[in-house]
Amino acid sequence: MKTIMIVEDEAILREISKDYFLNEGYKVLEAADGKAALALFQEHEMDLIVLDIMLPELDGWSVCRRIRKSSDVPIIILTARVDEDDTLLGFELGADDYVTKPYSPPVLLARAKRLLESRNRIGKLKQPDDSIEVRGIKVHFPSRTVMIDGTLVNFTHTEFEILSYLMENQGIVITREQLISKIWGYEYAGDDRTVNTHIRNLRTKLGDKAALIVTIVRTGYKFEAGA
Repeated sequence: MKTIMIVEDEAILREISKDYFLNEGYKVLEAADGKAALALFQEHEMDLIVLDIMLPELDGWSVCRRIRKSSDVPIIILTARVDEDDTLLGFELGADDYVTKPYSPPVLLARAKRLLESRNRIGKLKQPDDSIEVRGIKVHFPSRTVMIDGTLVNFTHTEFEILSYLMENQGIVITREQLISKIWGYEYAGDDRTVNTHIRNLRTKLGDKAALIVTIVRTGYKFEAGA
């Protein structure tokens, strides 16, 4: 049974979302503020977090930032803001997806299922010893870990998915549309800056190996081992 934490200060919205997840067989943890969310995170294993941004005690940005220091658990942010820069900030802090409020609970449920399915997909398809290693970057699929020159580097769920996909298709140009379809799996509602932000975060963590991810102008990206 997968465990979902819903962090939402509006009790009615929290209850409605909770009911949808319970009806699909998920275990649900609830928090009405940021401090309570962090306390639950420390006490329980969880598979996905639905995180509102406007929270009492501690806002969603701060909660996301603290969780990302120690975990790559998928995070969906809920935001009533329409400013694209706010959404991009969420991605820069490590969120995997976002849903704009007011939202349809079935849409939120579908987004959550997609993230959980993609998290499980690689481990099911690969053998226990499967990994990819290129130029000192080693991706181990069953454990979803990345080693760079022997050092473990923490990647978010979405960053891991993108890096794995690019490495598995090294030398092949992957369009932004292909990335969106593969990683998010639903109709894209934003602009190219969302994908660009995730790639920028990836490159930052890759350090001096960032050049292995090559930008193909007006098209997409390519993992080039000879870069």
